[in-house]
Amino acid sequence: SGSFPNPGLYGSYPQGQAPPLSQAQGHLGAQPPQRSAPPQASTFTSPASGGPRMPSMTGPFLPGQGFGGPSLSQPNHVSSPPPQALPPGTQMTGPPGPPPPMHSSQQPGYQLQQNGEFFPKVRLGAKGFSYSGVFLFAFSIIQVIEDDRNNRGSEPFVTGVRGQVPPLVTTNFLVKDQGNASPRYIRCTSYNIPCTSDMAKQAQVPLAAVIKPLARLPPEEASPYVVDHGESGPLRCNRCKAYMCPFMQFIEGGRRFQCCFCSCINDVPPQYFQHLDHTGKRVDAYDRPELSLGSYEFLATVDYCKNNKFPSPPAFIFMIDVSYNAIRSGLVRLLCEELKSLLDFLPREGGTEESAIRVGFVTYNKVLHFYNVKSSLAQPQMMVVSDVADMFVPLLDGFLVNVSESRAVITSLLDQIPEMFADTRETETVFAPVIQAGMEALKAAECAGKLFLFHTSLPIAEAPGKLKNRDDRKLINTDKEKTLFQPQTGAYQTLAKECVAQGCCVDLFLFPNQYVDVATLSVVPQLTGGSVYKYACFQVENDQERFLSDLRRDVQKVVGFDAVMRVRTSTGIRAVDFFGAFYMSNTTDVELAGLDGDKTVTVEFKHDDRLNEESGALLQCALLYTSCAGQRRLRIHNLALNCCTQLADLYRNCETDTLINYMAKFAYRGVLNSPVKTVRDTLITQCAQILACYRKNCASPSSAGQLILPECMKLLPVYLNCVLKSDVLQPGAEVTTDDRAYVRQLVTSMDVAETNVFFYPRLLPLSATEPPAVRASEERLSNGDIYLLENGLNLFLWVGASVQQGVVQSLFNVSSFSQITSGLSVLPVLDNPLSKKVRGLIDSLRAQRSRYMKLIVVKQEDKLEMLFKHFLVEDKSLSGGASYVDFLCHMHKEIRQLLS
Repeated sequence: SGSFPNPGLYGSYPQGQAPPLSQAQGHLGAQPPQRSAPPQASTFTSPASGGPRMPSMTGPFLPGQGFGGPSLSQPNHVSSPPPQALPPGTQMTGPPGPPPPMHSSQQPGYQLQQNGEFFPKVRLGAKGFSYSGVFLFAFSIIQVIEDDRNNRGSEPFVTGVRGQVPPLVTTNFLVKDQGNASPRYIRCTSYNIPCTSDMAKQAQVPLAAVIKPLARLPPEEASPYVVDHGESGPLRCNRCKAYMCPFMQFIEGGRRFQCCFCSCINDVPPQYFQHLDHTGKRVDAYDRPELSLGSYEFLATVDYCKNNKFPSPPAFIFMIDVSYNAIRSGLVRLLCEELKSLLDFLPREGGTEESAIRVGFVTYNKVLHFYNVKSSLAQPQMMVVSDVADMFVPLLDGFLVNVSESRAVITSLLDQIPEMFADTRETETVFAPVIQAGMEALKAAECAGKLFLFHTSLPIAEAPGKLKNRDDRKLINTDKEKTLFQPQTGAYQTLAKECVAQGCCVDLFLFPNQYVDVATLSVVPQLTGGSVYKYACFQVENDQERFLSDLRRDVQKVVGFDAVMRVRTSTGIRAVDFFGAFYMSNTTDVELAGLDGDKTVTVEFKHDDRLNEESGALLQCALLYTSCAGQRRLRIHNLALNCCTQLADLYRNCETDTLINYMAKFAYRGVLNSPVKTVRDTLITQCAQILACYRKNCASPSSAGQLILPECMKLLPVYLNCVLKSDVLQPGAEVTTDDRAYVRQLVTSMDVAETNVFFYPRLLPLSATEPPAVRASEERLSNGDIYLLENGLNLFLWVGASVQQGVVQSLFNVSSFSQITSGLSVLPVLDNPLSKKVRGLIDSLRAQRSRYMKLIVVKQEDKLEMLFKHFLVEDKSLSGGASYVDFLCHMHKEIRQLLS
């Protein structure tokens, strides 16, 4: 039974839960491998010494395309006009040469770029254009994104070709699976791997894959098919245990197959036998997902289950802090009211009418209260455990229940909780015993599940996991700064390890009014595959929309429980390092108590042998997990990459967005053990080595005054500068220790689209009908316009001081700029085209992101503008971060030093 019986467990999404558009995205900008052609380069010239003197520039440009910035003599005013394509008096030197020869070795599936340099419309001559004037050319991220959208957004990305670089993550495109996993599931830093470790060391390009095993797909794309092989289970290689996939080679008339990962010859079981056609392919290949598609699922047999028995459906336990802060802020009442309706939307599979997930409830301050909500009871019963040092669960029967059966008792409980604790004066809380209790409850029920913890303060009550306030800003920029990111006790790692063994995932919602030591409290969510949400100084009127939106999405999203992921590779390379929210007890198995559709695991590969250019390299990601209905499944993703003996082919097939995702995660983990300055220097050195190797081995000879970048890495410096200026690596005075720890663990499991917009925010002028983004720089702001800025976590509406009075009236329902409330977080609902357009745009931006972005209205020249300017990442930052132009000059200097 290997036909396609159903499209898998991910059916349509509930209302308002469409998959983020940002996942439908990826990266080309690379030319097909052409043996005889040097790789495309982008060149930029900088001064021999001193400050950023204006360089000459080689490479063609388009009419109407603005250069990187205004002349250096022009002050950086908000009202400055957009730079012209060619300032008066500039001279072009060097005629365009003949067009480059076209090569026939173009791979199918590539869009051939016609130019060699900046823009894909102009052919580059033999010598290119040399431009010397008062502009420093800094490549425009916006232009690259727009070009990719125009070139690659209209055609589906067909995955049948090995080593094909996908469109950028910022491009909306459809994927047709024809044997390789969709870029929504796997993106690589390079789609052409060096054949030898020496070549890889020379280039210094990290070889890594960002894998999102349960990524949510747009409605137009089919979810992975589920294959049921009955009691015999999925077919695997006897030696390396790789699963059957389209790259396995059938031989001897179909009676045996050769493993594509380790070359072992295996017998085909009689029930799986099928004849081969004249090309050596099985005649049923296109009827079987595992022989024709890059991604599919197998139903797992009992051998893949704990204790050799099929799992029970998972459970959700809601654990609510009822200390003074939580009650006073209105959080407890708001949460209990929301849960009454939210419990109707627990994740369910396929067409089932109700979820198989059971629920339980605990409240706590210094002690824990468990609730019996058995359907036969008239009223819920409370049991108190005050001995938090030796945590146990006081009841089993009636603690975890089916929502529809116990509806009346649950509603009664949720009505009573805010009243029961309304007059509490208890300010102290415990934390570790709460997680311990939830984990013990799941263990007693013999099921996996998720704890939803709602917590407000530093746990200072006498109990295991008690913490002290150790916040110390004086440690910033010292060798001890790393301690701010490390947990202050090992107790939470031990607890997390027990949680993973039970399949107990923890999602933490924090509502702190002061320091709560996020670095320590986030250890268990981080190691169990969970999430952390933080709402500082929570106020119901200001923050309820963000909190409730995050909570709804978190409760409703599909999760795989009690999961183990392994990445296998063909001979020659192996997975050596892993980044993300998970636990590892050995060097190969990524253990996840829970894994949702937003989380990624980033894997780095190293050579252990020589690769073969002809056979390429293969990756297979296998995820074993329990579905929301308690079904044990295996999800398989396969990807074939090219291998090369020429550095030019490596540089032509790199993916900058994925490279930055990897480098950020590498750096953010590095701050746990090294001084932040060391981590920053390491990043700069690696980037300089990558670009110096290209300059030395791939670029045509030119003067040392020119910065020459590979075409598909020309944005590496601007993105890297954004990572270096981020709060984790270069905090401003106003960034708290908790915020840095929070962002550090958030980025750890972000996908490529999320890191792309997080490090380089989108800035949209609202004067245009279809707002095209502009560069994230103050000089792009016109004081007569309004702009939206988003980075996946924050959303700002910047209002220029000279905005027309009619626009102010249409949007804010006040008559002048001075009457606009700075810091406003909700726009009035007005019946006019502009108001509808802006509110619609805000809604569509929020729908693309995995967390709700709270709006903040910022007026020009207002004190909040400093916060807004922090996100204009091409400019110099207040915390000392370089501007894009200055950083380019610095990179050029570093590269020249390496070359000399």
